[in-house]
Amino acid sequence: MDIRTGNGFDVHAFGPGDHVTLCGVKIPHDQALVGHSDADVGMHTVTDAIYGALAEGDIGQHFPPSDPQWKGAASEVFLRHAVGLATQRGFTLTHVDCTLICEHPKIGPHARAMRSQMAALLGIEVGRVSVKATTSERLGFTGRGEGIACIATATLVAT
Repeated sequence: MDIRTGNGFDVHAFGPGDHVTLCGVKIPHDQALVGHSDADVGMHTVTDAIYGALAEGDIGQHFPPSDPQWKGAASEVFLRHAVGLATQRGFTLTHVDCTLICEHPKIGPHARAMRSQMAALLGIEVGRVSVKATTSERLGFTGRGEGIACIATATLVAT
């Protein structure tokens, strides 16, 4: 039986704006996340976890930030590509665990919507998608409110 696990990590800084998009859900906030694409740190991290399980590098190798066609791109494009690649390689995504690391915005009130959105994009049951958050106890750049970090794990099983 071929079971693979991949990990992802991503960071985005805050900049001017009135909302953040996390795991596909728009959350009102006094700042936005800055990035070459839409800066959805949750989706980017899960995408990298899937690529990791496939030993296919990272999001930047598939969608280089130096390529202007990806400027402002919706992160679901990247996530769908990773899921499609897994399917093409004969794998089924069975579980995703995503942890957002930030002081603000508060994730708890939006976690259910994030799980539903991610499950729909990943093509798996919502019970197989975990989205949760932690703070860094006011330490480091996340603790100072300078941005958001995220870690994720994805599990793939050969079909």
